[in-house]
Amino acid sequence: MTKTKLSSKGQVIIPAQIRAAHHWEVGQELTVVDAGDGVLLKPKSPFEQSSLDGLAGCLRYEGPAKSLEEMEEAIRQGAMESLNDRC
Repeated sequence: MTKTKLSSKGQVIIPAQIRAAHHWEVGQELTVVDAGDGVLLKPKSPFEQSSLDGLAGCLRYEGPAKSLEEMEEAIRQGAMESLNDRC
């Protein structure tokens, strides 16, 4: 286990081997998560978290509503195409 210290400014040095293992470069933004008995550092997501309602408004579809069966068939066809592309 590697040890580090908290500075008077609240800074912590992440050991080089850990930064290298996670491919964290200078300037990497991290999210700090309170884990109860410690903290978890995670790389910041390049996108802000959004809701389904917020994203659904971006999807423009003109036409009649699709049935559940039509949606399931489209998903099946997409999965088959994806499998065929790998072969």
